Amino acid sequence: MNPVVIAVAITGSVPRKKDNPAVPILPPEQVESTRDAFEAGATLVHIHVRNDDESSSSDPERFRQVQEGVRRLCPGMIIQFSTGGRGRDPSQRSSALSLRPDMASLSTGSVNFPTIVYENHTTLVQDMAGKMQEFGVRPEIEIFDLSHLHGARRLADKGLLDERPHIQFVMGVQNALPAEERLLDLLLNEAKHLFPACTWTAAGIGRHQAQVMEWALARGADAVRTGLEDNIRVTKERLATSNAELVSLATDAVRRHGRRVATPEEARRLLGLNLAG
Repeated sequence: MNPVVIAVAITGSVPRKKDNPAVPILPPEQVESTRDAFEAGATLVHIHVRNDDESSSSDPERFRQVQEGVRRLCPGMIIQFSTGGRGRDPSQRSSALSLRPDMASLSTGSVNFPTIVYENHTTLVQDMAGKMQEFGVRPEIEIFDLSHLHGARRLADKGLLDERPHIQFVMGVQNALPAEERLLDLLLNEAKHLFPACTWTAAGIGRHQAQVMEWALARGADAVRTGLEDNIRVTKERLATSNAELVSLATDAVRRHGRRVATPEEARRLLGLNLAG
């Protein structure tokens, strides 16, 4: 059975405590939530940090606190920082990369979000990709539109990205890619055309989380993503109690598809990372 990496996006930049009290905001909460998710089967954690008022932050000290706590309590877990732009000064989006997390998200083009334009100017993207190379941070390429795959190809052609990138298709964001199965096939075919050796995953936003996960697993995805950043509910009527509960549902999905959850060591090999962590 081929192993599957379970990634947990613990916080994000949008959900607040008023939306779901389980959303971890402060670094100690984030560490505790990650530990519980790790014990439930997650082997990669995607980290945003917040200010005390729950607004988005780029504070390297907060990233450091979460990273140190996760490394201490979750041996071998892959640590991935967000360089996403919602509510963050563009000049600060890569400010925590010097902490050398295992991975960081990298969006390769701009896209409409519900209330903002998520702006990723070419020079900014190239600068962030260069900093990831400088600090030995492996990017996860975030695809919100078909053109973003070609943005990634241009980075590779400039020597800023290798030929085996880890690619994530993000589906179900209002005004961006709809969560439709035929679109996943289109995206996956194009990704494999541009990067035959890539690894890949897909994230479904909100009510689409479970469905997109099923589509990805049916197509042999290397990883799946879950977590309170993307979805705060288990059903329309019930909020998720924790990131760990969402991870447990993901592990059930993996097993339904005849796969098994990757260990930290397997996850690192699969994504081309140092086994030492």
